[in-house]
Amino acid sequence: MSAVAVLDANVLYPAPLRDLLLQLAFSGLFQARWSADIDDEWQRNLLIARPELAEQIALTRAAMHRAMPDALVTGYEARVTDIALPDPDDRHVLAAAITAEANVIVTFNLKDFPPAALAPYGVEAQHPDAFLQSFITETPHLFFQAVLDCLSRLTRPPITADGYLKIMRQIGLAETALALESNRSEWQP
Repeated sequence: MSAVAVLDANVLYPAPLRDLLLQLAFSGLFQARWSADIDDEWQRNLLIARPELAEQIALTRAAMHRAMPDALVTGYEARVTDIALPDPDDRHVLAAAITAEANVIVTFNLKDFPPAALAPYGVEAQHPDAFLQSFITETPHLFFQAVLDCLSRLTRPPITADGYLKIMRQIGLAETALALESNRSEWQP
């Protein structure tokens, strides 16, 4: 059985990372989960930064839910108040992970999910770069195919391989960009 991962709002916010994570999940490499609170948070923050994308964001959300109807975690709300984390606003993420029986929370905010707070629930927090590295190591062919699939959808405007690497670095995925650069022949169109 593949890993179950709750995707925090901050990894769903950048479209290229969201697209890659969802492509990997759609390919069967892991089971992606998120809650309504997580869904609302990434969309709300993106709308603040880019209000002109309101229609596209709504379409993206609908497409995510159609493509992965089992991804939405429900029934986690009662657990929130019993959880202690450095940032109380992140308790809903761990509550969703517990309810989904996830073994990992994929997040850029590792400091908000200390190992000691997660261990009793059998959950660990991973930076998206580390999470992606596991697929590069364990299933490189499937990972590189997912990158190709993502790149093939970036047509308006088209993104070159160099452009994709630059985007990966800009969003904090330096190790993933390095692995992609080292294996260009596996994914470069």
